[in-house]
Amino acid sequence: MNHDAPPTPTRPGWSQSLYDGAAGVALLHAIRAHTGEEDRDALRPWAAAMLKSPIQAVPEACGLYEGAPAVAYVLSFTHTNTATRALATLDTHLADVTRQRLKRAHARIDRGALPTLGEYDLISGLTGLGVYHLHRGHKTELRDTLAYLVRLTEPITIDAQLLPGWWTSDSPDLRPTPRWPGGHGNFGLAHGIAGPLALLATALRHGHTVPGQTQAITRICDWLDRWRNGTGSHTWWPDLITRAEHRHGELQRSGPRRPSWCYGTPGIARAQQLAGIALGDHDRQRQAEQALAGCLTDNQQLALLTDASLCHGWAGLIQTVSRAAADATDHELASLLPRLNDQLNAHLDHRGLPDGVGLMDGTAGIHLVRLTDPVNTAITAPWDCCLLLTG
Repeated sequence: MNHDAPPTPTRPGWSQSLYDGAAGVALLHAIRAHTGEEDRDALRPWAAAMLKSPIQAVPEACGLYEGAPAVAYVLSFTHTNTATRALATLDTHLADVTRQRLKRAHARIDRGALPTLGEYDLISGLTGLGVYHLHRGHKTELRDTLAYLVRLTEPITIDAQLLPGWWTSDSPDLRPTPRWPGGHGNFGLAHGIAGPLALLATALRHGHTVPGQTQAITRICDWLDRWRNGTGSHTWWPDLITRAEHRHGELQRSGPRRPSWCYGTPGIARAQQLAGIALGDHDRQRQAEQALAGCLTDNQQLALLTDASLCHGWAGLIQTVSRAAADATDHELASLLPRLNDQLNAHLDHRGLPDGVGLMDGTAGIHLVRLTDPVNTAITAPWDCCLLLTG
């Protein structure tokens, strides 16, 4: 896929989408320029495409992967005087966006209502905004976001049933539907409670603390322990559970799902590894690493990967394992990376690159993962902060 010039936008907001639009490809070229893989000329058309339209700044539409936060995230890696000036303006606005969204979230908690995924998740919600503020060193906005996440973990009673405070009122596709009566509990790193866990743990690891933070981390971990299946290298977690499953205390489905960054055991295990490190809980850290290693040697799980993408596929799995291996207590995860890279290459040889050029479901993400292959030690820019993998 040619990245030299941006294609025609395919949908409204495409230019400022970190997920599948011009912003994600601009991030790739910014990192390539940083590592000396190419000069800045390759970045210019994609940066121009990203900035062609007025920057989307409505709070409800501002998530880490869309609009002003996505643009600001990319600019933070470009290291130019123009980007520095633009970031100063965007940071002021994003501080206000964060305050507005936090105010609404606290009001919702005060009413005793359930949240939507979009209130708190990594892709669209306050966890994603918290990631941006952590990345940029904005202590006040990060502190306020962490304080909200602590409140989010406090139990809530709905229809005489005690639920975790992050239990969502909507469906996995972010819309109310009769197919999910009573909402659902989401485990994933992209949209579920593993995202807040990873942010709370990463912030703690870097010395950013608020009252109740360690208790919130423990509360989430206890819930993940409750729904853990298997032991040791056979450990896995569901991607989500229904209200009925929560009520009866058992899953109505058996077996692990796709081992992906977004929803699968790899992302959930990485979040728990980060929690174990932050809390000094070596048992939890080792259990998370064993679970991750186990899914990497389970051919039945690996067979569920059907694409090469960063979000759902081989690239995301490799990036997750690479970051986890760097923090691991032993060399097992690192020893499995060459085989995973071979499997990604075999997949690409057989099926080719994805049609899209974007970060999460297209070629940009795959190229970035190859830049951060353990063999390539030149890259130092933590571009995958947006994935909550960098600890």
